[in-house]
Amino acid sequence: MTQDLKSIRKAFERVSPELAAKAARYGSSLIADVAGRRGALNGRIQGLAKSMKFAGPAFTVEVRPGDNLMIHAALAQAQPGDVIVVDGAGYLGAALTGFLMVSQARAAGLAAFVVDGAVRDVEETCANGFPVFAAGTNPNGPTKAIGGKVNWPISVGSVAVNPGDLIIGDADGVVAVPREKAEEVVAAVQAKLDFEQQFLKDLSEGTVKNGWVSDALRAAGALGAGETL
Repeated sequence: MTQDLKSIRKAFERVSPELAAKAARYGSSLIADVAGRRGALNGRIQGLAKSMKFAGPAFTVEVRPGDNLMIHAALAQAQPGDVIVVDGAGYLGAALTGFLMVSQARAAGLAAFVVDGAVRDVEETCANGFPVFAAGTNPNGPTKAIGGKVNWPISVGSVAVNPGDLIIGDADGVVAVPREKAEEVVAAVQAKLDFEQQFLKDLSEGTVKNGWVSDALRAAGALGAGETL
């Protein structure tokens, strides 16, 4: 079996720690807007606590629903700062991670878990503070016997995620940015943030002009030519 076809891939290119740290200063909504309003995972995947937030490179895992063997393989290989992103097919009949695995991830210096599936030990995890984002919870434990894939392309929350992609999560949800586009997207966020800050300043001064709304409504046929709001 050649290296490229092995279930567990060990080498891949990540977004840099510096870029992840810069992305972490921005909200997921800003990143999603600048990325073309694409890349946001399905809203079913949320942090166990609204205060949880993270940014880092994706360390991807594909499991058979209800089995977490490959997540243990990922924990043995992931590097500090990595986000373990799990394609659990949205299955909620058994938890794929719990507090022991969260403790292991934190001790290894990982950034977060993102699980398209269920997790458990919510109170302990929230008290620990390690970011865990999941599709749901379930007290049932998983099996640990079925193979899958590590560091292959996966689908999580209806979004394609590749190893090394930039993953950002906060109270609004999770966004994935392709590694090749991540630097460009993060660099463009400041302009979006400056625009929003100017809007808020204009709002406080009563100088906001929303002429673009009338233009858009006319283009959509909701206002006639020459009509305004």
